[in-house]
Amino acid sequence: VQLQASGGGLVQAGDSLRLSCAGSGRTFSSYNMAWFRQAPGKEREFVAGISRTYPTYYADSVKGRFFISRDNTENTVYLQMNSLKPGDTAIYYCAAVGGSRWQSPDYWGQGTQVTVSS
Repeated sequence: VQLQASGGGLVQAGDSLRLSCAGSGRTFSSYNMAWFRQAPGKEREFVAGISRTYPTYYADSVKGRFFISRDNTENTVYLQMNSLKPGDTAIYYCAAVGGSRWQSPDYWGQGTQVTVSS
């Protein structure tokens, strides 16, 4: 599976952004999909995940503000980010997870930069 993330940019605190991650291959629907982020000087962290059967999971830091969804007909996973904060500034990566552990993706996208100014 090849993943291509897009949609990042520079926004102000309180704004919204929607990230997209387009996947290639007919097996996209068989993967759990996730978004991770890595801020400068910090380790990569899990942000949100959506399973093959659509249940969703979120990091506490983004619950109620970020929403993950997927469209298997378009091989795309989305991350709607609302009420953005400067602390959300990071490179955001999408990932395809074949197993049951979100922290062990099989495939990574190239990342898209999100910068939130105060």
